[in-house]
Amino acid sequence: MANQTTTSRGASYATEAVGYRPALFSTAYRMTHNPTDAEDLVQETYLKAHKNCASFHGDHLGAWLSRILTNTFINAYHSRRRRPEVLGLDAHESWLDAGRAGTVSGMGQDPADIVLDTVPDEALKAALASLPALYRRAVLLADVDGYSYKEIAEIMQVPIGTVMSRLSRGRKALREALRDR
Repeated sequence: MANQTTTSRGASYATEAVGYRPALFSTAYRMTHNPTDAEDLVQETYLKAHKNCASFHGDHLGAWLSRILTNTFINAYHSRRRRPEVLGLDAHESWLDAGRAGTVSGMGQDPADIVLDTVPDEALKAALASLPALYRRAVLLADVDGYSYKEIAEIMQVPIGTVMSRLSRGRKALREALRDR
C-alpha cells in the first residue's frame, strides 16, 4: 500500500513538473542567451529534481524547480569561470560594435535596454558573479525570473524585509559593478 502511494505521488510529481518546462526554458534562455544551452540547463534541472524529488515537501514546485535551475546555472558559471577563456579578434570587434551602437539615439526604446545592449553578456555575467551569493540569488529571482517578494521569501526561506534589503543592496552593487566595467 505504501509503495502504491509513493508511486502515485511520483507520477503526480512528474506530471506537474513537466508543466513548468516552458517557464523553466524561458528563464534558462534569458540566462544563457542560447537555445541549446537553455535546453541543456532545463534537462539538468529536471535530472537533479528527479534525483531529489523525495526531499521536496511543499506546495511550490515551480519555485523549487526554479531554485534548482538558478543554482545549476550559477554553479556552471563558476565552473567555466575557473577555466581561462580565449577570445579572438571577433570578440573585440563585437565589443566595439556594441559600443558604437550604444552611441546612437534609440528613439522609443527603453533606456535600460539601450544600456544593456551596450553591455556584453560576459560583462553582465561577471558583474552578477561579483555579487555576494545571497544578493545575486535575490536579484536573479526578482529581475530575471520575475518572482514577487513573497515568492522569493519562500524560496530563500527568509522574511520579506530581508528579501527587500538584499534586492536593494544587490541592485546597487550590480549598478556599481557595471559602471566600473
